[in-house]
Amino acid sequence: MLQDPLFLLTAAAVFAVLIILMIGVVGFALGGEFNRKHANRLMRLRVIAQAVAVVLIVTFVVVRQGG
Repeated sequence: MLQDPLFLLTAAAVFAVLIILMIGVVGFALGGEFNRKHANRLMRLRVIAQAVAVVLIVTFVVVRQGG
């Protein structure tokens, strides 16, 4: 499975969501100028990245089932 490009792309998308989420959580926890400046942008980016990740996960499952 680690050789499958679709799996690697899906894993990268999920990892990107994790990174964006962590940046947002840390920014929120610290507050300050960074949070005021970038909180909404990070949330929108996370939602888009999550949508891409979900589509890739569903695609991976459908393709691997032979569907």
